[in-house]
Amino acid sequence: MISVILCDDHALIRRGIRDTLADAADIQVVGEAGDYAELRGLLHSLRTPAAGRPAGCDVLVLDINLPGRSGLDVMHALKDEGSTLKVLVVSMYPEDQYAIRALRAGAYGYVNKGGDPQLIVQAVRTVAQGRKYVTPEIAQMLVESLTTPTHENAHDKLSDRELQTLVMIASGKRLSDIAEELTLSPKTVSVYRARVLEKLGLQNNAELTVYAIRNGLVGE
Repeated sequence: MISVILCDDHALIRRGIRDTLADAADIQVVGEAGDYAELRGLLHSLRTPAAGRPAGCDVLVLDINLPGRSGLDVMHALKDEGSTLKVLVVSMYPEDQYAIRALRAGAYGYVNKGGDPQLIVQAVRTVAQGRKYVTPEIAQMLVESLTTPTHENAHDKLSDRELQTLVMIASGKRLSDIAEELTLSPKTVSVYRARVLEKLGLQNNAELTVYAIRNGLVGE
């Protein structure tokens, strides 16, 4: 039996994934968390066996866009802690935005929330075996990165949090909204915004939005 933890700040999304996985006889959801703090507490509790529940966990199904620490931050923290938990990222962001970053951060796979729900079942089974799960789109991206001359986009130089801030600003969110959603102070978000502007050589939010659209980071 593959034991799975779901970590997503939207209860409805967790329910949808849980219901999808419930149809698989070899997969059991043993816990849910809405952010990193809840996840840490859950992982601690799972170290002790309980009736009808196995100790530990095989796969963590993780969202990128979490309040406080992002999913990428969570993966870095788990790696620093020496965790052997296999992470499957399930995100609303298209593969070309975060898939490669997620894999570099230690994820075993990346699935878009807008895809076929059954892909999540297949992905969980794959990563539980210690194998990488990538969609054909990601595989194509990886092949192109190996067979074409290296060309680094300006936004590739951004940190994970800076890229997240860029995408949220370009999606029309105010700094106060971003601060609330990420559980950060408005001042901290302003610092991230300033770093993004500096690294990309831009002047204001309008230019950030145009840059994000032209580079496929957000839809038009």
